[in-house]
Amino acid sequence: MAVRSRRVSQSSNIWPGFVDALSTLLLVLIFLIVVFVLSEFFLGRALSGRDAALAQLSEEVVALQQLLGLEKQANNELRGDFNQLSAQLRSSTTERDALRERVTVLSADKEALRRLLEEAGISASTQDETVKDIQLQLAAAMAMLEAAQANEQDLSLEAAEARRAFAKQRRISTNAQRQVALLNQQIAQLRMQLAAIQNALDIAVADVAERDIQIANLGSRLNIALASKVGELSRYRSEFFGRLREVLAGRSDVSVEGDRFVIQSGVLFDSGSADLGPAGRRQVTDLASLLLDITVEIPEDVDWILRIDGHTDKRPINTPQFQNNWQLSSARAIIVANQLVASGVPPERLAATGFGEFHPLDDQETTEAFRQNRRIELKLTER
Repeated sequence: MAVRSRRVSQSSNIWPGFVDALSTLLLVLIFLIVVFVLSEFFLGRALSGRDAALAQLSEEVVALQQLLGLEKQANNELRGDFNQLSAQLRSSTTERDALRERVTVLSADKEALRRLLEEAGISASTQDETVKDIQLQLAAAMAMLEAAQANEQDLSLEAAEARRAFAKQRRISTNAQRQVALLNQQIAQLRMQLAAIQNALDIAVADVAERDIQIANLGSRLNIALASKVGELSRYRSEFFGRLREVLAGRSDVSVEGDRFVIQSGVLFDSGSADLGPAGRRQVTDLASLLLDITVEIPEDVDWILRIDGHTDKRPINTPQFQNNWQLSSARAIIVANQLVASGVPPERLAATGFGEFHPLDDQETTEAFRQNRRIELKLTER
């Protein structure tokens, strides 16, 4: 249980800088993905709106083409009616002219017959009857002529009406053709805009793909750099704890456990106290000198800290100064940090933490287990 507890603590504190870098990279990736999704969404909406407008304009073009076809059909029918009326008008005009010629001929025949009758000495009564017959024929011819003239006027009116209808249909057809041309122009413009939007979308997709490649390369380089920095810190940490082993050889109250320097609290503090005794001050001062000698060789770009962890046993405490073991362990860690600062260690390179009784090395309830659990742990790690 104690070994597993140390391993959990180590795994949670070995790579804080690495985890921060990966978190930043993950946030950048999420931001780029959100930007790409939003651009896809708005471009999709723009394209769908353009497609709907294009479909609507196409429907209007089809409707206008159908209307234009109907207008052309009506125009052809009016043209046929106009031609038919023109033919009837020409026929009536020919018939009228023929009737006029006939009236003229009958009038001439009447005069000629009157002269012949007078020369032949036919009686007045016979002459009057003949004249009456001729007059009747002439009246019939005049009636036919008037009917032909009336028919000619009707045909002229119908022809004029047909001309006006034909002109109206021609104007409507011209307007319809103009509208069709305008709609075709608008459709062409919409297609150009859709092509431009599609081109912009392709460029955006290519740009996002290129950025993804750059981010992947950046992540790879970041991993290499972090691994390098961690390797450097591990080397200096190994040197630091190696020299500590040499200095502390033969001492049972102080030990190096893996990547941690463990000092039993009894060496530094009295029971229930957070005040350093003279021996404790000397030991912390020696530790500070050793730390300063090692850290001079650490490059400036390696962001290292010395973490000071205070631990107690599970027996409760409740004094006017400390109400629980958490306060006691935190106070002891802070006192050690202050002594290190007084010995020349930069305060920004220190971190003091109190764990109370919650991370024991030995779970047994024996005097030896309690002694081992009351301790100060020092760990050289990254920020």
